[in-house]
Amino acid sequence: VIDNNTRDEAVWRPVEARCAELGPRFRFFHVAPLEGFKAGALNFALRQTAKDVGIVAVIDSDYVVDPDWLKTLVPEFADPQIAIVQAPQDYRDAGESAFKAMAYAEYRGFFHVGMVTRNERNAIIQHGTMTLVRRDVLDNVSRWAEWCICEDAELGLSIFESGYGAHYTSRSFGKGLMPDTFIDFKKQRFRWAYGAMQILKAHWAFLNGSTRNQLAPGQRYHFIAGWLPWVADGFNLLFNFAALAWSILMISSPIEYDAPLMMFSVLPLSLFVFKIVKLVHLYRSAVGASVRQTIAAALAGLSLSHTIGFAVLKGLATRSEPFFRTPKNASRQGLRRAFGAAREETRMLVALLLASFGVSQIPITTSPDLKTWVVVLAIQAVPYACSLLVSLASALSLPGWLVGTSYREPDAATVA
Repeated sequence: VIDNNTRDEAVWRPVEARCAELGPRFRFFHVAPLEGFKAGALNFALRQTAKDVGIVAVIDSDYVVDPDWLKTLVPEFADPQIAIVQAPQDYRDAGESAFKAMAYAEYRGFFHVGMVTRNERNAIIQHGTMTLVRRDVLDNVSRWAEWCICEDAELGLSIFESGYGAHYTSRSFGKGLMPDTFIDFKKQRFRWAYGAMQILKAHWAFLNGSTRNQLAPGQRYHFIAGWLPWVADGFNLLFNFAALAWSILMISSPIEYDAPLMMFSVLPLSLFVFKIVKLVHLYRSAVGASVRQTIAAALAGLSLSHTIGFAVLKGLATRSEPFFRTPKNASRQGLRRAFGAAREETRMLVALLLASFGVSQIPITTSPDLKTWVVVLAIQAVPYACSLLVSLASALSLPGWLVGTSYREPDAATVA
């Protein structure tokens, strides 16, 4: 058990004492200071691990793990080319509130559709808990990257580049805790998106094939295409700022500045419609979600669009960002803090709605381009409205049954 940089002894001393009670097979390490964030802690723990260990398994400290996890999945390593065996992240607190049920619905899309599909082409995203890795691969290919705030995904890609394979099971073997507040939900996704851009930049030569490696075309496709929706959120954020600036010019000088041609309006509208249609289809057919759960997943997913877009732009423009550990069992925020958690999104919501209204008052009622632009501005405001709604849901502590946490078994053929 490794604890890094926890200042409050009341947090880690009881864990140290419990490990001592359990006997010599349980060892506890508290290291401070220790650089490299979670990756630094994992690499430190690996150096303390017995040299004859063949498989290294990692779980986060908030997880409760099924006792048959290792017995069930370690046999997958009978194939010498398998270097990673991954079970999904799962959560046991989805029923605590409607906010957590919404977040749970949003998470399921990745672990029960995205990862299953990627597994067909040996291109899963390795994540940092419920994962098993060959020790000799860690020693000879790559350890956890201390420069990256998504060290788990970076490790998985490095292993694929060396020609090894992975196995993913959609069966849950352990459950942890979700973020308790919308602000922590956002910070977690910011880290994932920023880390993805770090990985994309560092591995671009391998992904595009200009540097020789053993990635297959299908693997390159999934690692590039899988992050494109997040990159699209980044460009969409730039589009929104440009749209607001152009709309102000239209309102202030309607004769000099016309509405953008319809062809420029069709693209963001098409992307929005495609995103919603795809989400509804996948959640209903492949995730086994009800109508309420599908709506909840859509609200939660759209609420993160601004955060993801900002993380992508910052990740492309900068090299590093401090690691943010997602708080668990945090105190719930009040209504005032809920508005503060969605402050940027609320400002963008108001700005886009005012711009849409202002453009609609321009006395050129026969212009189809103008009418389309009014609709575009209103549609672009939807994700920001979702951010405010989800933040309020996290503050109001609405009951989880409003969304529901039970899912029917999806159609296996549809997922495949």
